[in-house]
Amino acid sequence: MDQVPKPSPPAPDGDSLIEYPCAFPIKVMGAQVDGFEAAIVAVARHFDPVFDASTVERRPSSSGKYLGLTITVTATSREQLDELYRTLSTHPLVKVVL
Repeated sequence: MDQVPKPSPPAPDGDSLIEYPCAFPIKVMGAQVDGFEAAIVAVARHFDPVFDASTVERRPSSSGKYLGLTITVTATSREQLDELYRTLSTHPLVKVVL
């Protein structure tokens, strides 16, 4: 019987190139609709309770159809960042997360 290799465990924070805690910028793009920015701020605050909404950077597309937001959260672990990216990526108003 062939043995299936076990997946590698996630790298402990000590093996990360990121030193926690740190300020971590994330770019989020979506349609420029009412509630988009508020929804992204709510997600950011869920993962970073002290997130300051006044720090959000906004960049509308040239056509005005899309809005790019840069949120800077306080990252405390790789697990927190992974879950934040997963939550943002699956949000119905979000098109791209970088």
